[in-house]
Amino acid sequence: GCATLSFYDQDGDCLAAVRMARMPEPHKASLKKSLLAELKCALDQRPDLRVVKAADGAIDNWTFLHNEVPDGVEVVDFFHAAEHLNDAIAAAYGVGTVESRRKFADLRHVLLEDPEGVTKVIRALTYLRNKHPGKTDVAKELAYFRKRRDRMRYAELREQGLPIGTGVTEAACKTLVTQRMKQSGMRWGKEGGQAILNLRGWVQSERFDHAWAMLAAAYRTEVTLLNNVVPLRAAPL
Repeated sequence: GCATLSFYDQDGDCLAAVRMARMPEPHKASLKKSLLAELKCALDQRPDLRVVKAADGAIDNWTFLHNEVPDGVEVVDFFHAAEHLNDAIAAAYGVGTVESRRKFADLRHVLLEDPEGVTKVIRALTYLRNKHPGKTDVAKELAYFRKRRDRMRYAELREQGLPIGTGVTEAACKTLVTQRMKQSGMRWGKEGGQAILNLRGWVQSERFDHAWAMLAAAYRTEVTLLNNVVPLRAAPL
C-alpha cells in the first residue's frame, strides 16, 4: 500500500510530498496510522492549511478518509472516474469504435470542465442504461457515478486551484515500490521488504539525512578496543 501527503501552492502546483509505503497488511492499518501522524504534524504547524482528500473509488479508502482524517474537501481521482466513464460508453457503443471514442471524449470534457459535469454525465448514462437495458455494465457504472457524485466537482475544484487527482500517489506506487520491489525473480519477506520501502520513502521525501541521523543515534553503541591485541599469524603449511 502507498500513500502520500502532498503540499500545493495557491496555483495548484505541487511543492513537496511525503511518500510512504507498507508491505501487504490487513486494511492498510499501519499505512493509515503513518499518514494520519504526518497530517497531524503538518496541521499542528500550519493549522491554516486546507485539506483535500483524494483517492480512487475503493470503499475502504473512503471509509478511512471520511471518518478518520480531519475535515476537508473529498475528491475521487479524475482519471479513475474517466476510466469508469470509458467502460460505460464502451459497454453501450462497443470497445474501440469511432462512436465510442467520440462519446467518451465529449463526456470526459463535460465531466472535467462543466460546473454541472457529473450531473450531465449521470443523465447521459441514465439514457444509455434505458436505451440498452441488457448492458449491465452501463448500469453498474451509472451506480458508480451516482454514489460518488459529491466527490466529482472537478470544475469547481480546479477553479479554486485544488488538486483533482492522485498522480503523486500513483507515481509513488511505481517509483517507490514497483521499480525496486518487483524486478524479475524477486521475493521479499515482510521485514526485509519494509526496510527497503522505508529507505526509499525517506529518499523520495527528501528526508534521508535526517532519518538516518535519528536511526544512527537510536542504535549507536560503544565499542571497546583492547590494547593488547596480537595479530594472528598464518598457520604453517
